[in-house]
Amino acid sequence: MDFTDSDVPDGQTFHLRKPAVLRVIVQDHIIDKLELPYGVPETVDELQSIVQQKYRLEAGKFTLHYMDVDFGREFFTLASTKDLKDKDTIKVVHIIDLSSIQFVVTDLDRSDTVAASSSTLAASTASSESDDTIILSSPEHGNLRSKSWPSKFPIPRFRNDTELVLATGNETFNKDGSPLSSTAILPDILERLAESIFEYVAYPTSAQFAAVAEALIQKHPCLKEPGSYNGCYGWQQRLKFKMGNYRSKLSGLGCPELEVNSLQKKRANEKTPAKNMKKARKGEANYLPPHPLGETKENLEQQRLDLLSEVKKKNNSHIICEKMERTFSTRRQEIVTLAPSVSDLKERWPALFLPEQIKEEYKRITTANLESTFIANLDHCIPRLMPLVMSRGGAAKYKIQNIMELLKVLDMINTVETRREVAIRCLVVYLGENEDSLFEYVDPESQTGDLDSRVMKILITKGTTASDPASTTVIIEGTEVLQGLDVPRACALLMGLIYALNLSYPQELKYTFEVFQKMFLRLDSQKCSPKVTSLRQKLQGNPFEPHS
Repeated sequence: MDFTDSDVPDGQTFHLRKPAVLRVIVQDHIIDKLELPYGVPETVDELQSIVQQKYRLEAGKFTLHYMDVDFGREFFTLASTKDLKDKDTIKVVHIIDLSSIQFVVTDLDRSDTVAASSSTLAASTASSESDDTIILSSPEHGNLRSKSWPSKFPIPRFRNDTELVLATGNETFNKDGSPLSSTAILPDILERLAESIFEYVAYPTSAQFAAVAEALIQKHPCLKEPGSYNGCYGWQQRLKFKMGNYRSKLSGLGCPELEVNSLQKKRANEKTPAKNMKKARKGEANYLPPHPLGETKENLEQQRLDLLSEVKKKNNSHIICEKMERTFSTRRQEIVTLAPSVSDLKERWPALFLPEQIKEEYKRITTANLESTFIANLDHCIPRLMPLVMSRGGAAKYKIQNIMELLKVLDMINTVETRREVAIRCLVVYLGENEDSLFEYVDPESQTGDLDSRVMKILITKGTTASDPASTTVIIEGTEVLQGLDVPRACALLMGLIYALNLSYPQELKYTFEVFQKMFLRLDSQKCSPKVTSLRQKLQGNPFEPHS
């Protein structure tokens, strides 16, 4: 389509020069020729006005990039139209406001304490396990994700014209089973789905792509693909490619969790796309968030220094929590990108190792509660788990019997904490792993020995008398990080520290920690290993009677 005199924006004058034609990439699936009868405009603003009018774009919501052949046909920001000549390529880059979504502070109890009745907690968790979990988010942190991945993906509303086409197509499909053949609405559907997926996760798994595609054809059956084994395999593949393009777009706009994986940010010997990818792998929602609005690295560093003095004061939890919330982004960037040692982190961020702040940090990262969720789901599994582990034979049987003796020895003080401890220890053995790899019993009158040799351990010190409760010390990388807890709380807070410090699970305990994550914390539970899947299926039967 040629521009006539009436197409020239008001108040703009074009000097007579040789006509030009530009190749314009409007969207991933829309590439067009832009004919300029008056030649390339003198300013970028004039060219943006022409592109805006022709492609009906919103002013201020896009910028232009040009392809530079001297740099391997890479795109660069168009700063001057002198960089353009006839038959060059320009690209429309849509500007996304990552901070446009704000969330309201909810007045909830932040103590995250365990309720007195474990049965009530279990029932509550079981009834709401499919619901989305909301994080407490202050206005300055409105760019944090507020929801974990839903059990059923909500398909967003598309553009009005797309919705009209889909409504007609669904009506026709319900009458005679004819699928929709129009491809004009494809870009809008993929774009809106990519935006919706990114609200939950930046790097979706294959299972999550499948969940979105299945939800799409369930809501709009006219999009079902004839010949596909599940009717939506093609949509899964389109979504994978679309999310890659969408991530590239946001990475160019400075989104931290995407920019950190760009080739420019990698070392010279690691400049391959799949090398050392830093992304959420354990169901994290806010893996590497951007800084709060108006904050700089210098301001946040000063906040960290203020925290060092605030943590030494008594009755100062409110100020500590506020500053920890404010410095969340800079702390995550330090932990994820630099991977400092635990001892260095304890020196730089001592508040991060307080039990309450471990739970708050876990909530910021995953949008879920830590201790109450862990304990509730553990209690929910115990009545089914104990008879199951007692049915094991071989060497595991004798190990489990020795653990069960703890209940008889401590019969006079047989508390719920003791039952939880026994259940966790039996679970480790049932999964074919060595409980000594996680737990180590220490004589209260002896020295704990060299801590450097302990990469991740829970040291359990029994009381001097039968009536004294046990106490634990959590060791990570040879550094004491927690102490004075019972065993179930120590396991829950250890999981919180693994998320807060971005640690990997010990290889010799991978199944135990997988159960902690996917069954007790309900994170990224769509896909489990065969061993954990088998355990889950066995626990989903009718409840067994609690072991007496």
